[in-house]
Amino acid sequence: MAALANEWNVLARGVPFRTWNWMATWWRHYGSPRPAAVTRRELFVLAVHDAAGTLAGLAPWYRQTRAGRPRTVRFLGSGHACSDYLSVLCRPGCEAEVATELAEWLSEHRRPCTDGQQAWDRLEMTGVDAADKTVNELVAALAERGSLVHRRSAPHCWRLPLPADWESYLARLSKSHRKQLRRFQRRLFDSGRAVLRHVAGEADLERGLAILTDLHQRRRHGFGEPGCFAEPSFANFHREVAMQLLHTGSLRLSWLELDGRPIAAEYQLGGDGVIYAYQSGIDPDALAHEPGRLATMATLRAAIDGGYRAYDLLRGDEAYKAHWRAEPRPSLDLRVLPGTPADRMRRGVWMAGDNVRAWLKSGLRLAGSFAS
Repeated sequence: MAALANEWNVLARGVPFRTWNWMATWWRHYGSPRPAAVTRRELFVLAVHDAAGTLAGLAPWYRQTRAGRPRTVRFLGSGHACSDYLSVLCRPGCEAEVATELAEWLSEHRRPCTDGQQAWDRLEMTGVDAADKTVNELVAALAERGSLVHRRSAPHCWRLPLPADWESYLARLSKSHRKQLRRFQRRLFDSGRAVLRHVAGEADLERGLAILTDLHQRRRHGFGEPGCFAEPSFANFHREVAMQLLHTGSLRLSWLELDGRPIAAEYQLGGDGVIYAYQSGIDPDALAHEPGRLATMATLRAAIDGGYRAYDLLRGDEAYKAHWRAEPRPSLDLRVLPGTPADRMRRGVWMAGDNVRAWLKSGLRLAGSFAS
């Protein structure tokens, strides 16, 4: 599929998690076939071309198979890598046509193949932007052809629209928050005690990754957790993809020094005027200096000064995101089944489970309100 790389990246529309570089690197570290593995992952990428032979749409999927289990199709980049805004890629204006072609193919291939099994038993698309036009068109087209669709709300992504200058941003904040950031600016940044360092080339990259890894791991260990970089696949994937993103101008890796010592690191990606805050780390021995707040402040200001239009804090409903005035963007987890009688029973079980979870959540809120 490397021959499609340039067209693939055009269809990604600047979202780094959708690019050929990100997904092909992810496949090398997470998906490449391993003959001895009980669970196998196979590429399941569907490409739609127009009459002129130009790529109009692309479903960047893989299929996971295991004896006795459903053949499940998922996005490349999903899982532990925590790629957000994954989607069926499509040329603007062709969403309905591409969705129809994909739905036709999937409907045709839900019947048993020569080995007596279906090409797919389940399509899972997690963390999809609820406003994603192509995905919405696809699941609607599949439902029209007899497939069963199960939707469930997922944690929001949070995006902060950026103004033209720092003072305009500060005006959006609460009085206390604004006062605190101005105090940080005077006492730490203007005095030269706090400095944000950026990875500008290959010579800086290894150092930046080492600082990020060290601070992230030490902070997670403080919570009794292993940390993301403890997993070799995660660490190796990011070491390789960071180099590629650096060469394409999409990498925003920085660390904050206080009195010459790194106390925070931010691993961010850029594309189409948006900064995506992907991963971070802070020094657990410097919590009195609020390193996370300082790093967010510094990288936000750098994004505004760089002319970016938005700062995206990605998936997760942590309270600090609203505190910085980011706005929630609804996300969905979608599961599609071919539509057999067994599928109808399975979908009923999923829906019953959702109802129970909603009931329990509502009951917990009620109990908490009563207790207070």
